[in-house]
Amino acid sequence: MTGITVIVPVYNERESVRETLQLLGRVLDTTGLAGEIIAVDDGSTDGTRDILKKEPWGSRCTVLTHDRNKGYGAALKTGIRASRYNVICIADCDGTYPLEKLPELAAPLLADQSDMVVGARVGKDVHIPLVRRPAKWLIQCLANYLSGEKIPDLNSGFRAIKKEALIRFLGVLPDGFSFTTTITIALLTNDYRVRYLPISYRKRQGRSKIRPVYDTVNFVKLVIRTVLYFHPFKIFLPASAILFFAGIGIGAYTYFFAAHPAANITAMLVLAAFQIFAIGLIADMIDKRMR
Repeated sequence: MTGITVIVPVYNERESVRETLQLLGRVLDTTGLAGEIIAVDDGSTDGTRDILKKEPWGSRCTVLTHDRNKGYGAALKTGIRASRYNVICIADCDGTYPLEKLPELAAPLLADQSDMVVGARVGKDVHIPLVRRPAKWLIQCLANYLSGEKIPDLNSGFRAIKKEALIRFLGVLPDGFSFTTTITIALLTNDYRVRYLPISYRKRQGRSKIRPVYDTVNFVKLVIRTVLYFHPFKIFLPASAILFFAGIGIGAYTYFFAAHPAANITAMLVLAAFQIFAIGLIADMIDKRMR
C-alpha cells in the first residue's frame, strides 16, 4: 500500500516522547499522504510507557510494547512487521533529528527514484559528542573501504527505506544499535539505490544509551561480519595479500642478511596466503550464486 509508516523505537524517553510523536503527527498531516506512526516501547522503566498509554494519539498512531528491553533493532523489526505502507521511515525519540524533513526524506522513495534515503548528519548544526567522533570516523573509513562507497553517515537513525528491501534482509539484521549500520552496508553491497540528505543533529534530550568502547568494538565486528556475508572477497583478499608479502619479505630479508634463511616460515606464510585466497574465492562464488 502506497504511503509512509514512521517507526519510532522508544526506550526510557519520558522527556521527549510526547513532543516527538506530536510533531510527527503534524508533519504527516502536512504531507497529504496516507501514513501511520508506530511507536514501539522497548521495555521502558522510567514512566515512558504510562505516557504512551494515556495520551490520545489519534487514529494515525499505534503503540506497541515489549515486555522487556530487546534492543533498538528488535523494536524496529516489531514496527516493520506491523507496518501497512510501502515506505518505512525510522526516527529516534530523543529530539536530535529534524523531523520536519520527513517529507523530503520519503519523497524519492514514493517517486521510485531511490530505495533508501539517509538523513546524513553533515549539516552546519551537528552536535555529535567528541568522545564518539574518533570511533565514528574509524568505523566509517572501514565501511567506506569494505562497501566500495563513500558513506557520509553510516548509522544515522533518521532514514526512509523501501519495505521490500527491509523484508529481504530482515533475517540478518541485528536486534541492537547496529541495525542501521547493517542495512546501509547490505543495500550498498547489493546494488540498491541509496541517497543522502544533509541534516542537522541537535543535542539529545535525556541520557544516551550508547556505550562508547563496547559499542565501537561491536560496530567494527559487525561491519566486517556484514561485508563477509555480502562481499567476502573484500576481507579475504587483503588478508591473503598481507600474508603473501609478509612471507616473501621475511624470506628475502633472511636470505640476504641472515645466516640461516627462514624457508619454513616463508613457505608457511605463502601457503596460508594461497589457502585464504582460495577460501575467499569460493565464498565469493557462493555469495554470487545465492544472489
